[in-house]
Amino acid sequence: MGYLVLTPRHLADALKSRRKEKRLTQKETALLVGLLPKTISGLEHSPEKSSVESLLKLLAAMELEMVLRPKIKRTGLPGEW
Repeated sequence: MGYLVLTPRHLADALKSRRKEKRLTQKETALLVGLLPKTISGLEHSPEKSSVESLLKLLAAMELEMVLRPKIKRTGLPGEW
C-alpha cells in the first residue's frame, strides 16, 4: 500500500499506520531503528520538527521508501506543503 503525503499530518499518520501494520510499539520500533522512543513519537506527531536522518532511519526500518516526483497539479488542499 502506498501513502500520498502532502502535509506533515499525512506523514505522521502514514508512519503510525505502518508501525501498527507491523504490530510494533513505539518502544519496539525505537529499538529496531536505534532511536529513542520519544523520537518515534515525535515523528508520528510532529514530523516537521524531526530530522531527515531520523525519518530516513524509520522509513528503512518500516520497509518504506521515499520517492520524489514532479507534483501533479491539484486545486490545493488545506495545509498542503
